[in-house]
Amino acid sequence: MSRKDQTSTRTSRRRFLKTAALTTAGVIESNRFMARSAHVAGSDLLRVGLIGCGGRGTGAAAQALNADPNVKLVAMGDAFADHIERSLKELQQDQKVAGKIDVPPERRFAGFDNYQYVIENVDVVLLAEPPHFRPRHLKAAIDAGKHVFAEKPIAVDSPGVRSVLATCEEARKKNLSVGSGLCLRYHYGNREAVQRIHDGAIGEVVAVQANDFRGPIWMRERQPGMSDMEWQIRNWYYFTWLSGDFIVEQHVHYLDVCSWIMKGEYPVKAIGTGGRQVRTGPEYGHIYDHHSVIYEYANGAKLFGTCRQQPGCANDAAAYALGAKGRAEVSTRRQVISGSSGQWQYKGQNNNMYQTEHDELFASIRNGKPVNDGQFMSMVTLLAIMGRTATYTGRLVTWDEVMNSTEDLSPPKYEWGSMSTPPVAMPGLS
Repeated sequence: MSRKDQTSTRTSRRRFLKTAALTTAGVIESNRFMARSAHVAGSDLLRVGLIGCGGRGTGAAAQALNADPNVKLVAMGDAFADHIERSLKELQQDQKVAGKIDVPPERRFAGFDNYQYVIENVDVVLLAEPPHFRPRHLKAAIDAGKHVFAEKPIAVDSPGVRSVLATCEEARKKNLSVGSGLCLRYHYGNREAVQRIHDGAIGEVVAVQANDFRGPIWMRERQPGMSDMEWQIRNWYYFTWLSGDFIVEQHVHYLDVCSWIMKGEYPVKAIGTGGRQVRTGPEYGHIYDHHSVIYEYANGAKLFGTCRQQPGCANDAAAYALGAKGRAEVSTRRQVISGSSGQWQYKGQNNNMYQTEHDELFASIRNGKPVNDGQFMSMVTLLAIMGRTATYTGRLVTWDEVMNSTEDLSPPKYEWGSMSTPPVAMPGLS
């Protein structure tokens, strides 16, 4: 779709909205009704829109279309038109969902403002764009009365987290569902293991450990003619303003499991170390390739959060808990508890946790009992930001300090032009 065609479509849409505004009283009453009844009967079509058409967004769209018999993908948005076309082609080749796709060129929106036009056309919004944009897009969706699935993390800085907390409270008031991409909470085995821990299977928990040791992931090479802004957004994982660094973007999963085990209690302080040992070239932006953080709770319990993305090393992704009467492992590979009553291992039904998070989201929309994951998805994002602050600065960092931080990682402007790469954080100097 050309920019001219997009402009024409958007202009006519704005004209329609301006005309519709003349019937203000009717619109207000309609919106009030929608706020009271923000669910639909099983026979009603749910129109789905995808914002962020990378690999995770494409997967989320397929799972959303599989989650309910009467849904249709009707709009897609991304900073880049080629991302939209690639994602759409992949979805159309999936026989399970191909019949639920109706995204003509006039409902494919590229550019920084793509989210506005996707939201206008749909009932349910899937947010899978780079994390920096999530607070703004989530607010726009909830303000418009739309249900939302939001990938993790929910923000990259403290102002973003506070924005999301406020938005999710508005969603609660409007009876709108907000589902989270923190998929480990939707794993049946993990749910049973954590419930057993909460029921006292290992006694009082005195320490938890979150590991995420893995090899390298994708990197997008800069092509001739790319502006700084285009290259950074295409290569978004390696820029803290876009991803939060991988301690926030990826390690947040097992930090979340540990927070879940700790019943939503969060540490009061943290100290850590990290650096950039292997990914040192400019193509890797300025994020670290390893972090190690020691968090401490008010009662003295500890959370050890360690993550690494380096080739040729031993890998491990799991949460571990040590209690007064035993220990536990909670991960996607196994859920095991060794306690005073012997050893337990989950042997129940295995589920696709990515599919389950969408199944439960759409079920909540249908039955009028909205899910709202806003509290834990916001707090664990802040927990990861707390860890990043500790490793970047080398300081002892407190929860209150991070919660109230005014550090905003937003760029000065959103334009396809020049933009410098921040220096690599130096502990003791940053």
